[in-house]
Amino acid sequence: MKIAVWCASERGASPAYALAARTLGAEIARRGHGLVYGGSSGGLMGEVADSCLAAGGPVTGITVNVPKIIARRHPGLTAYETSPDLITRKAHMIELADAFVALPGGPGTLDELGDVVTLLRARVSTKPIALVNVEGFYDPLSELFDRMVQVGFADPSDFQRVLIADDVEAALAFVGA
Repeated sequence: MKIAVWCASERGASPAYALAARTLGAEIARRGHGLVYGGSSGGLMGEVADSCLAAGGPVTGITVNVPKIIARRHPGLTAYETSPDLITRKAHMIELADAFVALPGGPGTLDELGDVVTLLRARVSTKPIALVNVEGFYDPLSELFDRMVQVGFADPSDFQRVLIADDVEAALAFVGA
């Protein structure tokens, strides 16, 4: 199984974010799966990749051909691909992955999550999505999902394959890893 991990290329304010990233990467490898991610050596991206590699797991990094992003390219990946733009990169990651796990992140993580949730909602994909709710990071998004249902913009079934998980273990169990 290949698990795409969406997360920040920065470390964030809490050490708990990096700990969750290291735990996720190590668990993906320990369970015999591969990691697909954004290819950066920085932030949570670097933590998840480093821990997966250290535990013997294959890691595929897919990044964008932009000098600022290429400069942060992870040097030790199993495979590395460059896409011409963010849209192509995201589409390729979605295609390669069997499931998705999101750690805390910024606007890019939110964009990636939006696309995979929309694919589920449109019944274009059935690939599961788990968000690791480190220190309540995804509580506001959970509230927004509930609000979408309450006001008639979404159906509860739209979120059946999406879990906002308390920890890495629950997230991986939900996606079948």
